[in-house]
Amino acid sequence: MKTIFDFLRKISGGRLTQKQVDAANSAIATASDTVISEMLGIAIDEMSVSNAGIEMICGFEGKRLIAYDDGVGVWTIGFGTTIYPNGIRVKKGDTCTETQAKAYMAHDLKKFEQAVNDAVNVPLNQHQFNALVSLTYNIGAGAFKDSTLLKKLNTGDYQSAANQFDVWVKAGGRTMQGLVNRRKVEKVLFKKAL
Repeated sequence: MKTIFDFLRKISGGRLTQKQVDAANSAIATASDTVISEMLGIAIDEMSVSNAGIEMICGFEGKRLIAYDDGVGVWTIGFGTTIYPNGIRVKKGDTCTETQAKAYMAHDLKKFEQAVNDAVNVPLNQHQFNALVSLTYNIGAGAFKDSTLLKKLNTGDYQSAANQFDVWVKAGGRTMQGLVNRRKVEKVLFKKAL
């Protein structure tokens, strides 16, 4: 329901009158989720990262208000942002405020949530979704979509998918202890439902 009303607020300029809310409630009561989803062009059952998931990702990424090389030549700022919302890549010498860093992260997070929602075709619980978005935030949507982890997951083999977190521990061809630590936490979180 929240997704529907968020969409309606967006197309109406940000606010809904009580009459509009009542009309929407009436239409929703008589329509199926599939019909509503098709009418609005949105998936009703899409997941979002929980607040605990956001805190976990921010903790892994760390906050840097001055652009830095991530160790493999990719300039990064804020909480792991490599491309600004306007499509421009982060470059050496860039700076941001904490408010900007949070806005960049929120924008980035939506892309990675969507990537996971689009790629996964088996049921997930919140812990699994948080773990997958954290992984995808770190390795990129393309790598996630091409991963053996996703292939195994989409066959319903959750255990084998969980074991694939251990594969993603290298940067620039070297095993990085920070990635080993991150994957261990993500894997434990993913397995909470198994």
